[in-house]
Amino acid sequence: MYTVGVDEAGRGPVLGPLVVTACAIPKKDLGMLKDAGVKDSKDLSKKKRQEILSWYHEQSETRGWKHSVIVCTPERIDLSLQSTGLNWLEVEAFAEALSGLELEQHHDIINDACDVKPERFTERIRAKLQQPQLEISTMSSFHKADENYPIVGMASILAKETRDNLIDAMAQRIGQPLGSGYPSDPATVNALQWLITDDGIDFDVRWGWATSIRYWNAHCRGDIPLRGASHSFQKTLFD
Repeated sequence: MYTVGVDEAGRGPVLGPLVVTACAIPKKDLGMLKDAGVKDSKDLSKKKRQEILSWYHEQSETRGWKHSVIVCTPERIDLSLQSTGLNWLEVEAFAEALSGLELEQHHDIINDACDVKPERFTERIRAKLQQPQLEISTMSSFHKADENYPIVGMASILAKETRDNLIDAMAQRIGQPLGSGYPSDPATVNALQWLITDDGIDFDVRWGWATSIRYWNAHCRGDIPLRGASHSFQKTLFD
């Protein structure tokens, strides 16, 4: 029997994806996570996260550990904002990550709750699952599960490092430092000048985010582009 932890990274940034990861480890191996120093990714340095990640992959090869990563692109996030909203996107992504583990029996599942009502979050995920063996598994959701359950902490590390790598790849593509991608990061705010212009908005930016909308209204002409719709702007008589 596995114990499964599920967590996300990147709910709030204006740049890059939302990443959800499910991590499954046999119950007998859970103590190894604590011994290795696994914690919530926010409580670990970049160097320590990378050390733990390398250790995790080494153990996975020999001990049957599993993980599943779902990358929700900025486009998917924007389209969700136009329809069901971010909370439902996270429900879908958590269910997809669990299904991606391809587990074949009853297991204990612990989610880091992305809803003010953890029980509602659990039931919504359960309703989205397509595999009977997961539907009958014991599932619970808790706030700060990544701080209190090492298995969820491991999922948070996998999600965080995946997202960081994608932000690094974006920075290399743009040729400019992007910072963390969060609106509170001065480097991220500074990078918007290359990412949001009159010609449009970079595909790795969340177009529907308030930060993007404010920047567009302050620096660009016309209506802000909408995902799924062609973009144009009207020139005035005095342009």
